[in-house]
Amino acid sequence: MSAIPTFKRKIINDPLYGFITISDKLVFDVIEHPYFQRLRRIEQLGLASMVYPGALHTRFHHALGAMHLMGQAIDTLRAKGFAISPEEAQGATLAILLHDIGHGPFSHALEHHIVNGISHEEITLMFMHKLNAEFGNKLETAIAIFANTYPRKFLHQLVSGQLDMDRLDYLMRDSFYTGVNEGVISTDRILKMLTIADGELAVELKGIYSIEKFIVARRLMYWQVYYHKTVLAVEYMMVSILNRARDLVKQGEELPASNALQFFIGKQIGKEQFESSEITLKKFAALDDYDLFSAIKIWTEHKDQILSLLCSSLLNRKLFRVVISPTPFEAVKMEQIRNSITEKLKINEEECSFFTGGGEISNSAYDPNNDRITIVDKDNKLWDISGLSEQLNIAIYNKTVSKFFTYYPKWA
Repeated sequence: MSAIPTFKRKIINDPLYGFITISDKLVFDVIEHPYFQRLRRIEQLGLASMVYPGALHTRFHHALGAMHLMGQAIDTLRAKGFAISPEEAQGATLAILLHDIGHGPFSHALEHHIVNGISHEEITLMFMHKLNAEFGNKLETAIAIFANTYPRKFLHQLVSGQLDMDRLDYLMRDSFYTGVNEGVISTDRILKMLTIADGELAVELKGIYSIEKFIVARRLMYWQVYYHKTVLAVEYMMVSILNRARDLVKQGEELPASNALQFFIGKQIGKEQFESSEITLKKFAALDDYDLFSAIKIWTEHKDQILSLLCSSLLNRKLFRVVISPTPFEAVKMEQIRNSITEKLKINEEECSFFTGGGEISNSAYDPNNDRITIVDKDNKLWDISGLSEQLNIAIYNKTVSKFFTYYPKWA
């Protein structure tokens, strides 16, 4: 009598791809783990929903989508005669599934403000090691692929590279939920054109036009969505709120917040704290967008004028003005704005910094010096896409384009 299977495959209905199938019990169990379920409470685009109301999709959505694309990529490569073992397929699937698990609240917007000196990729690796211990060391291959220590480099490139499953999914998903059609790419075509050359990921020549469109779409999405001036305004208001809250805690003020948020605003948390104490990772695992927004709602009534004004302004969408230009903002004009703020709010120069500032944003659509996109021609000769493309002006798309931005209240 044959044994009754203990796991039935699961399906998830996704608005982009239709039904996503989960046929691996370990993958399903990892998805069910609280570390991964936390991604339901972290928005993929941070605070971009303040600009694009439909952009409410989460890191959970994105991770499942990228996992689905990984399965399609592996099927394509196997169909072309490239051997990928079940263990490698499972490892690559888990690596892409967990690639964003180290993100904190509002994703990239607060990445270097909740914690210092440690990236979300490093935190991801810490989570992966914890899960590996919990699941009986069954994530060893996934960790090696994610960390790029696995000998077959193309598996890591599918997770993190110029043409990885992460980028393919987020461009399509972000475009879908924002309604910005410039991000639409030929995902199916790109996946079908994938191949392996000299042990690395490559694309067949007949897929070159889809790759060109992918590079152009990525560039346009950065300027139109990720670096949209109002998105920057919301993000820097959130940063100012966090910094002001941290200053008040240092001064002995008690701020109502969740235990996890109090832990991170009460002290500077960096790589050393993550490595020296398990409690830090545990607290981080309890932190998500809900902690921040719940606190902000409460802080609108705080006695501190600066904190309450910033919180109520963000909550009611009374946002900073952001000016983006190819050159830095005029110093004289900035001095006038600062004087206006200090006079109106009766605050000093240091406190004024919570309401105004600036920086630089950079956009590089394609970097051939960093894991290039390789095209395989009919004679099996390898080319960087920049050497074959008829459409791309490589001088533009290879070049890092930088712009300057300044933000301040609209009433200043």
